[in-house]
Amino acid sequence: MRDGSERWVWAAAGGLVVAVGTAYFLLPLEGLGDDRSWLGWPLFVLCLGLLAALLLRQVRYVVLEKPHTRPGVMIPLLMCLAVLVFSSGYYTLAQQPGQFTGLTTRADALYFTVVTLATVGYGDITPSGQEARLVAVAQILYTFVFLTAGATALSRRLHAVVTARDRRPPPS
Repeated sequence: MRDGSERWVWAAAGGLVVAVGTAYFLLPLEGLGDDRSWLGWPLFVLCLGLLAALLLRQVRYVVLEKPHTRPGVMIPLLMCLAVLVFSSGYYTLAQQPGQFTGLTTRADALYFTVVTLATVGYGDITPSGQEARLVAVAQILYTFVFLTAGATALSRRLHAVVTARDRRPPPS
């Protein structure tokens, strides 16, 4: 029974990533730019706050060793969603003149988000405007605090699972 539920959870998580990834490329994000920044900014902050709360909840579950949780599914899923939220924010900001140099498509925004997350900074896309630079700084801080906490908790959980598996007697 557990194997069936495990497969279902992984399939659901994979389906959610595909659905959200597809939505990222299809949603009318252009409508959240300069004309509706009163809607875009609160939505951006709300999404990041919700993801941070959910990530911290998963971290708490790992630290408290709460049974029947699935941080191996939830933490990577929440990290992917955070990347897409930042990418959406960058794409929306790029619709405003003077905010970005070299960022014109959603793929550019996703690329810039991952490059910033990895602290590589190739320099082909640069935040030129003050708002874009503030969002880039916010992403770096968000990564340091929330995504690093999630990755640390996930590695801690995986270490505990492997250690427990190594301690089990071999099947007879």
